[in-house]
Amino acid sequence: MEALGMVELNSIAQGIAAADAMLKAANVHIIKSQPVCPGKYVIIISGGIADVKTAVQVGNNAGGINAIDSMIITSVHEDVLPAITGCVELSGVEALGIIETFSLSQALVSADQAAKSGNISLMDIRLATGLGGKSFVLLTGSASAVSASISAAVQARGEDSMIVNTAVIPAPHKELAAMLQ
Repeated sequence: MEALGMVELNSIAQGIAAADAMLKAANVHIIKSQPVCPGKYVIIISGGIADVKTAVQVGNNAGGINAIDSMIITSVHEDVLPAITGCVELSGVEALGIIETFSLSQALVSADQAAKSGNISLMDIRLATGLGGKSFVLLTGSASAVSASISAAVQARGEDSMIVNTAVIPAPHKELAAMLQ
């Protein structure tokens, strides 16, 4: 996968229509197309860079005033897609890192930045479903790698960041670690 794109809308009806328009406009694949809290709709796609750019533009245009956020990651880290879809297999959890955001796009960009910044594994990217509009990223690795990756993700976003909070648990209890895998 070369690129990842996302369009977020504040209308479920317009979100479904935008997803259809995006698929018809470019050679992309839908990773997620679903309602999220609170009453929004998210479309996440993958494909070649030009196709993803075209599809995101078409999705924004189709959504009109209901399109509230969008983003493109042109060279997405290979761990991001499995973390979005819940298809991550880990042999264990060393240190646990958490990045909590107010924005779906911020969670995706933060996860990508964290994965590119250190020797960590993404565990999960939860996008606003049942979270009151918040999203979060879980990652694991050595305590120092997790801390460095979270710091890099926070610094990359700057003062305009929608990151709510972060945490590093150097040695999570085995019951908690098993529940999060």
